[in-house]
Amino acid sequence: MAQDNPSWGYTRIQGALANLRHKVGRGTVANVLNRNGIEPAPERGKSTRWSTFMKAHWKVFAASDFLTVEVWTGRGLVTHYLLFVISLVDRVVEVVGVTGNPDEVWMLQLGRNLIDWDTGALRDKRYLIIDRDTQYTEQFRRLVRESGTEVIRLPPMSPNLNAYAERFVRSIKGECLDRMIFIGPRVLWHYGIESSQTFIAVSGHIPLD
Repeated sequence: MAQDNPSWGYTRIQGALANLRHKVGRGTVANVLNRNGIEPAPERGKSTRWSTFMKAHWKVFAASDFLTVEVWTGRGLVTHYLLFVISLVDRVVEVVGVTGNPDEVWMLQLGRNLIDWDTGALRDKRYLIIDRDTQYTEQFRRLVRESGTEVIRLPPMSPNLNAYAERFVRSIKGECLDRMIFIGPRVLWHYGIESSQTFIAVSGHIPLD
């Protein structure tokens, strides 16, 4: 109640509870909020909860993440990295690129693709959520910021703050990619990625273009 109504003080909350037939003292309200780390009304109203911020800007949010896939090549088993972007409002996923060598040159090229004014996945987005993966270099982040999309770097070890991207990784790997053996990166792209998109579109987990 206090979090959903930042301007409500102890007395206002006490009154609201009374309307619900809960008789609680003003001091009890203060103690409960204090134990849960919730500040008094004047201070509480100065900050915005993450969930509140997300709801207010839902349509202009996108999130990005990597997933890895093992591919058989002439050099043996090689880990390939797949970068994708998901639009949070409609869960539309765009696979941006796949490579066995995710260096900065590759990332910058994908960044230019993302911010393309006509076809880029970030063309109508104001915020891009990313984790602390070192592949998101300073140059990549600067490229995205200069296009008008703010980059939000999440705190370390906080997958819950990027839940939709994490859920996509779990679905695509558990239901498709982990069940297939890829001989070469071209097979991964043409069969693995296309099959994954078909699976998710048909099953309704996450709609795709």
